[in-house]
Amino acid sequence: MELEAVFFILMLYLLVTRAQVSYSVPEEMEKGAVIGNIAHDLGLGVGRLNSGKARIFTGSTEEYVELKREKGVLLVKERIDRETLCGQTMPCALHFQMILENPMEFYTVTVEITDVNDNPPIFERGEIKYEISESALTGARFVLEKAIDGDVGINGLSSYTLKPSDNFALKTTSRGDGTKHVEMVLQQPLDREKHEHLSLILTALDGGSPQLSGTMQITVTVLDANDNAPVCSNSEYKASVVENAPIGTVITTVKATDVDKGNNGKVTYMIPKSTAASFFEIDADSGVLSLAGNVDYEKRRLYEIDVQVSDQGGLSDACKVIIDVTDTNDNAPIINVMSRSSTLSENMKPGTVVTMLNIQDSDSNDNGKVKCVLNEDIPFAIKSSTNNFFTVMTESGMDRERSSEYNITVTCSDEGVPSLSSSVTFTLQISDVNDNAPVFERSSYEAYIVENNTPGLSVFSVKATDADWNQNARVSYILEDSSVNGVPVSSYVSVSADSGVIHAVRSFDYEQIKDFQFLVKAQDGGSPPLSSNVTVKIRIQDQNDNPPQVLYPVQTGGSVVAEMVPRSADVGYLVTKVVAVDVDSGQNAWLSYKLQKATDRALFEVGLQNGEIRTVRQVTDKDAVKQRLTVVVEDNGQPSRSATVIVNVAVADSFPEVLSEFTDLIHDKEYNDNLTFYLVLALAVVSFLFITCVVVIISVKIYRWRQSRILYQSNLPVIPYYPPRYSDTLGTGTLQHVYNYEVCRTTDSRRSDCKFGRAGSQNVLIMDPSSTGTMQRIQSEKSILDEPDSPIEVRSCIYLFIYLFILGAWGDGDILVLFFVLSCIH
Repeated sequence: MELEAVFFILMLYLLVTRAQVSYSVPEEMEKGAVIGNIAHDLGLGVGRLNSGKARIFTGSTEEYVELKREKGVLLVKERIDRETLCGQTMPCALHFQMILENPMEFYTVTVEITDVNDNPPIFERGEIKYEISESALTGARFVLEKAIDGDVGINGLSSYTLKPSDNFALKTTSRGDGTKHVEMVLQQPLDREKHEHLSLILTALDGGSPQLSGTMQITVTVLDANDNAPVCSNSEYKASVVENAPIGTVITTVKATDVDKGNNGKVTYMIPKSTAASFFEIDADSGVLSLAGNVDYEKRRLYEIDVQVSDQGGLSDACKVIIDVTDTNDNAPIINVMSRSSTLSENMKPGTVVTMLNIQDSDSNDNGKVKCVLNEDIPFAIKSSTNNFFTVMTESGMDRERSSEYNITVTCSDEGVPSLSSSVTFTLQISDVNDNAPVFERSSYEAYIVENNTPGLSVFSVKATDADWNQNARVSYILEDSSVNGVPVSSYVSVSADSGVIHAVRSFDYEQIKDFQFLVKAQDGGSPPLSSNVTVKIRIQDQNDNPPQVLYPVQTGGSVVAEMVPRSADVGYLVTKVVAVDVDSGQNAWLSYKLQKATDRALFEVGLQNGEIRTVRQVTDKDAVKQRLTVVVEDNGQPSRSATVIVNVAVADSFPEVLSEFTDLIHDKEYNDNLTFYLVLALAVVSFLFITCVVVIISVKIYRWRQSRILYQSNLPVIPYYPPRYSDTLGTGTLQHVYNYEVCRTTDSRRSDCKFGRAGSQNVLIMDPSSTGTMQRIQSEKSILDEPDSPIEVRSCIYLFIYLFILGAWGDGDILVLFFVLSCIH
């Protein structure tokens, strides 16, 4: 970094050193006059001046020169008066710089202003009077007022002439500073009696062409007898005064003596009027020289004052006082911004120049030496390229996200005592580069939506921020392509590109899908764009949209199934158990069982949680054989859903006893009037046993297929609940009617199967509607059921099926009969 800075400074110095051009023009040129072709003289093309936005930097408020970029020439902008601009200083020149940008360059231009003889010599006074004694000796000198000519060189003051020259001769003496000291020397003694008053004309001539002149009248009054002139102690006095010294400060004392006595020996001191005389005054009696105005070292560093010493007789002498003005540190540095950048890209490399400054301090020596520093905690540095020129450059990389702008304060101090300083502040904006990807507020999102929602519902929103600015920080949200269960995620949800709001495209069913996840991409508007992803997980919340389903007891459509309770049953005897499930989840699937109606409420009760129907007292002979219970199964959802199941209970010790009580129930069913005809017809078609068996097998298959379609269309996972001890095959429980259930589950609930095993010892009463009074008790012995090829079993199954088929008792609800037939077939 330091090597690069040194190299840059050296190159800039070399550039400034060799890139100089000088011109010389006379003063008083017309406005618009051509000074020179700067583009040609610097070896630059006009195109470079235009592309670099070339301009003139003078560092002052008055501009005498202007640049015509389209022609590449310098023109006179304002009339130049050399005398106003430089006074007596030679040579007189304008110094300025020409600034170019892209890349940043500057060239030093010097325009020398040559003098034109446009100012005649001028005397401050049009007339001067002398009183000279007639006793004045030949050779007496009388100091004359000098003429002032604003021009310099050959056009400046050249000579004096005095007319008439009968009594006086003119003597001029050239001094080291180039000025001429003028004296009038008495050549012939004066005679008051001949000429009491003499009138002389002093003419000042310059050396210009045409020659200009100025005149002053000298009036001489001849006095009597004073033959000794005052004499200065020293012909030249030297003194110094500090600039900005207070008025009245004593500088020195001029001494002169006159050997005459009386009024002729009284000396009077006087400073002839001049430009310098306005800053000083001398006491006429004492000769004390003091400060009468403010002197400024930066404007004038040396004053030469003529002091005229005169006596009362008109004799005089003259001496010179040379006053040096010493410098004090009274000028703070002046900071001129030559060129600066208002905006800087954040990807700029270190060492990029942002500002060029010109520092001016009118003081001298250490008072004029300047050092510049920057305010702290900013990534910039200031370097001195050449005398009085400084550059501000980047010191490290920029990051707009840390700081979008910098207030750069340049403070310049001189080395005077006390030190004076000045400062300038400018603002630098940092422009943005797309270097930051969007960032989500969370690493992942999880949201919940209740099932059965309305399509288009707003689920929630994701939010990402981008540290960049403007278009680079404009975030768009995109749903990444993915699939859920083989279906594109876009068919489930959508995301708003501007707001990040996620909407549900479809209505969700908790029983079909519990949750799913997908990716959302946040992409900014930069070029090239930057992006980031976030995982969003949607969880479906359950609603109570499914009523309980009763698995047991099965409600048949044509047969009446009754549970038998012996009259010897004790209190708490387990009659049966209502088994129900709810495909909802959580509290929506918590089931409770209530006894809604009963033939004898005092005999039975239903377990609130387990659905077990038990006796609450001892069964007596007075209890009716036929008992009908209505059980309501309710879930715990809001609102609650329910299902109703009817349980028939036969209180008896034998089947004949039950027969007479259930006759009315059987006759309540709707029987076919042609029952006898179909029965005879069934016996007649026994010969078609084989065909009938085929029909049975096909019917069973169709039934299974229908059941599987129902489960498939519902998409509800059926998980039956089986109470404890309900499958007690040893008969140790209180429930004497024992059933074994074998559940075969697969990963696909639509292919699950329930297999009802054979009863080991069961008393199930099945009332056949086709019978007029006959009750068939089916008692399966294990030894017979275990023989798969038993002719009795096959024959019984066939006859039973034909019987039921003819009666038209086949129904979707007659599950127990179907299970019995299926067991026969198997």
